[in-house]
Amino acid sequence: MVCGGFTCSKNALCSLNVVYMLVGLLLIGVAAWGKGFGIVSSIHIIGGVIAVGVFLLLIAIVGLIGPCKHTGFCFTCGDLMLQHAAEALKILGAVGLFFSFTEILGVWLAARYRNQKDPRANPSAFL
Repeated sequence: MVCGGFTCSKNALCSLNVVYMLVGLLLIGVAAWGKGFGIVSSIHIIGGVIAVGVFLLLIAIVGLIGPCKHTGFCFTCGDLMLQHAAEALKILGAVGLFFSFTEILGVWLAARYRNQKDPRANPSAFL
C-alpha cells in the first residue's frame, strides 16, 4: 500500500476534524450568546442549534481519536505533491510548446491567405 497517500489523507482528515470542532464550538457559543442577549426567544431553536453543535463536536472528537494510531515512517504529503507536480509540469510544458507552434503556423497561414481574392468572384468587385 502507498504510505504517503495515507499520511496525506490522515493529515487532511485531522485538519477537517479540527475545523468541525471549531464550528461545533461556534454553534454552541452563538446559540448561548443569542439566548443570553435575548436575540432569539424560542427555546426550541436554541436547543436545536446547541444539540447540533454538541453532536458535531462529539463526531469531531471521535474522528480525532481514530487517526491517533502511529505507524512507521512515511513520506510527507508535500514531498509527494512536489514530485507529482514536477512530472505534471514537464508534460504540460511539452503540450504547451506543441500548441504554441501550431498557433504560430495558424498565424502565418492567416497572414498569407487573408488578402487573396476569391477566383470565382466578380473580377471588377472591390476585394
